[in-house]
Amino acid sequence: MKFELKAKRRPDIINNLRDIIRDGADKYGDRPALYYRRNKEELSFSFNDYNNNMNRLGTAFAALGLADAHIAVIGDTCPEYLVTYHATVNGGGVIIPLDRELSDNEIVNFLNISEASAVVYTENFNKRLIHYEEKLPNIRYFIPIMHETEEINNSKIKSYTELIEFGLTQLDSGNLSFIDHDIDMNKLSALLYTSGTTGTSKGVMLSQKNLTDATNAACQSMEYDDESTFVDLLPMHHSYEITCGHMSITALGGTMYINDSLKNTMRSILYFKPNALMVVPLYVETMHKRIWAEIDKKGLHNKVKFGMWLSNLLLKLNIDIRDKLFADVRNALGGNLRSIVCGGAPLSPRLIKDFYCFGIIVLEGYGITECSPLVAVNRPGKERYHSVGQAVYGCEVKIDKKPEDETGEILVRGGNVMMGYYKNEEATKEAFTEDGWFKTGDIGYMDKDDYIYITGRKKNVIILSNGKNIFPEEIEEYLSRSDIIAESIVLGRTRENDDIVITAVIYPDPEKTADMTSEEKKTIIKEEVNAINKTLPVYKQVRDIEIRDAEFSKTTSRKIKRYDL
Repeated sequence: MKFELKAKRRPDIINNLRDIIRDGADKYGDRPALYYRRNKEELSFSFNDYNNNMNRLGTAFAALGLADAHIAVIGDTCPEYLVTYHATVNGGGVIIPLDRELSDNEIVNFLNISEASAVVYTENFNKRLIHYEEKLPNIRYFIPIMHETEEINNSKIKSYTELIEFGLTQLDSGNLSFIDHDIDMNKLSALLYTSGTTGTSKGVMLSQKNLTDATNAACQSMEYDDESTFVDLLPMHHSYEITCGHMSITALGGTMYINDSLKNTMRSILYFKPNALMVVPLYVETMHKRIWAEIDKKGLHNKVKFGMWLSNLLLKLNIDIRDKLFADVRNALGGNLRSIVCGGAPLSPRLIKDFYCFGIIVLEGYGITECSPLVAVNRPGKERYHSVGQAVYGCEVKIDKKPEDETGEILVRGGNVMMGYYKNEEATKEAFTEDGWFKTGDIGYMDKDDYIYITGRKKNVIILSNGKNIFPEEIEEYLSRSDIIAESIVLGRTRENDDIVITAVIYPDPEKTADMTSEEKKTIIKEEVNAINKTLPVYKQVRDIEIRDAEFSKTTSRKIKRYDL
């Protein structure tokens, strides 16, 4: 595939995370780094604002004795959240971003096991966290980003605004402890908790070097620059969003519009008209379905299909008319969108091909929290279907397999790989080979050009009684190609005779099956599955189906919670 998506220059290598903010202020000054909405008003946050507020909050932390403390942050994406992140990690502290969807009890448990000394939170947590003060003996300060609507007389509560003002006073009086802080690149800087309850979740320890190397890898791998514009869509507690999203985009001088809620996703894209997005597959799948639903609604299915065939034919002759042929499709996504970086789960190549026909390149990548998270990504003009690309700058990948096997576990080594799991030496030891390679738990292979292909997750593998290994993700990809199937999960169900049966749990498309009875839904789904089975080896075929009436439960990054099933 050919696609023109070229930045004006290769970005400079970043020395540390503080340089991202300081260099941004030097280069771009009062130009907006972020746009966001608050109380129905559109606001902007400049590169200078970023730097000034980081220095003030970092200085306030230092003056309060929090310079090297563990500081948690939870809530919606906003400039104050990002400032808190940088003020903490660039002053010697440890940031603990928590999932805003956690229950109150889970939040309390995570704050305690992470040994947080302060917690910064957005408005929807104002009347929640303070009520657990007695259960949080280590928390010295509760820091609401927005003021309480009613005053609470508690010396532990210090608002974000109050700290910014306090930090400015300290700076004016000559306190340079934060500004002059000598960053230790190998010291613990971020503590990220993997999915699961407090009993099963592990605290991933990332150093400033880990985060910096991952940010450099993202910048060096993508063809973005200071003219790139994005819409922020993913939750901030994920390393993908903070590293590949905010840190790399800020380092490149790009601009981001913060989406205020999941339901406003398309509205935000139409409003801000970004030229790039960083998302997980569900967003791409949703956009793809909406595009084709609108095409079908207008009775243009065959016409668009012919246009796609004609466009692909002309592209082989170096004639590109996609902007004219598919202007309506592009306008439905704001009109400027040219590229989408997608990671977190497999994405159907059919979707990638369709978006390419419309003039939008989709670049699949691969990452894992323990690698800060970026491991590999397809580069513009060098994409390969089904592959997640080649290893990124500063990262090595190899496959641990026997000579006779086609696939094996994906191993990673590089400056992006975590320090280990927080206070869990046993789990840390299990996560690495004896010679220092991190074991991802993902299964795959590499081709002769070092493109990486992921076939499944080690812990999800279904082992049949005949010894065959089935990776459910492969079958789920086939199921996702059906227009009738909205979502699916493939499992190995144990039956009474102890046989393992490959079972597909399916949520039918609600629009396409709206007028059907339960029996009619099951019949048409069976027909779809039978058709798919004919394309699969006998041992991989789905033998049973279960129909759901509701969507699968999902994480905040829109991944299906497979473990719930």
